[in-house]
Amino acid sequence: MELFEAIEQRYSYRGEFTAEKIGRADLERVVRAGIRAPSGCNAQTTSFVIVDDPERIAKMAEIVGKPVVATAAAVIVCVADHRPVYHELAFGVEDCSAAVENMLLAITALGYASVWLDGVLRREGRAASVAALLHIPQNLEVRVILPVGIPANPGAPRERKPFEERAWFNRFGG
Repeated sequence: MELFEAIEQRYSYRGEFTAEKIGRADLERVVRAGIRAPSGCNAQTTSFVIVDDPERIAKMAEIVGKPVVATAAAVIVCVADHRPVYHELAFGVEDCSAAVENMLLAITALGYASVWLDGVLRREGRAASVAALLHIPQNLEVRVILPVGIPANPGAPRERKPFEERAWFNRFGG
């Protein structure tokens, strides 16, 4: 799939996935797309844990409480390092976000679906529980998880506001 087609076709899938597995070669391709994302000062502060073990996915689904995780063939866990890399500034959130978008486009291009989950992780200690399950060091943060699979009931991208309502040349508001 061509890049701009993947951008147009990408959507957040929150439904159930089929039971079909995803090969590790495809999962590696997706994560390599995340690794290629830009990062502040090229510090490369985002790490990834690819979970394809059904028992770990089931435990993660219990922690997160989202049905989309329970039926995922794999879950990509994005881990942010918030250490300062430019004077006193850290770019962990930005670096992770760039990586996630690259991976979402790669997931779409390969014919799979996913949804960016992070808000749910920031409540009720869920990020820390996922981190403990995956043996992630305490100085790092589980920031985003991407459940990945073949959608049982494929959807479509939601409508976006027109260009003229969100972008202008030379000054805000046109």
